[in-house]
Order: sequence, then C-alpha cells, then structure tokens
Amino acid sequence: MNRQPHTSTREVIVANAIGEVVRELRMVDVGDYIAYIRLERLASIADLVDSAAELYFQPGTLRLGHGGEAHVAWEGPPRIVLDLELRPTGVTVYFALTLTARKASVEVNYVAFDKPAADPAENDGFLERALEHSRIRRSEPVAT
Repeated sequence: MNRQPHTSTREVIVANAIGEVVRELRMVDVGDYIAYIRLERLASIADLVDSAAELYFQPGTLRLGHGGEAHVAWEGPPRIVLDLELRPTGVTVYFALTLTARKASVEVNYVAFDKPAADPAENDGFLERALEHSRIRRSEPVAT
C-alpha cells in the first residue's frame, strides 16, 4: 500500500487520542492475548478493547476490527497486533495497534471522512476535533 503524505500526521493524532486506552490494554497479560488470538477467541479481545475504551471514549468510538496477530518466536519478544477502528462522529479510522514489551505503535491503514474537505490539513483538524468530542468528560471531585 502506498502511504499518503498526511498519514504520518494522522497516526500521531490517533496515537495521542488512544494513549490512555493503550495503557489499559497493556495491563492484560501478553499470554492472554496470544491465547485469545491463537484460539480465535476474538470476542474476548473485543471485550478487552471495549472495557479499556469505555473509560475514555463514548460507546462505540473505539472497537476491535477484524482481529489480531500474535507474533511469537523463540528468538525474540512477543509482538501483538490488534486491528482496531476509531469511529468518532463524521470519520472512521482503520488502524493497527502494535504492542511490544517496551513500546506501542499505530499504523493507520485508511481514513474515511463522511464529508471530506479538499485540504488534508482541514481533514486532520476535523479528525482531531472529532476524537476530542468523543472523549468522556470527567468532572473533578469537589474537595470538602
């Protein structure tokens, strides 16, 4: 697939938006991911993604896409790749989240805007605003 010049910008936008969710997903033991993927228990992975996302996004904003991959070999650490979809109002982002022992990364595969602008920078701004609007707002507890 040929990467478009604005894909890198969108990967940064997505990575920043889901950072807290990624921290939640990393709390799951890597062995569980490997087992769920190898045994094709994708509903279990979808539940993990939904549970992590519900803390930070409106329902349905972030969900498991078509599955995942577990890369496990004797000569290296495991690598989990989850196919995810972000669906804030007005845009859908299809991307892969890769989790390793030390880092996580996002690779955007496709972005579909309901009403795309001719300028990619306008679309980037729309994506950023749409993700911000889909976040759950928490009010700070009042000190007594």
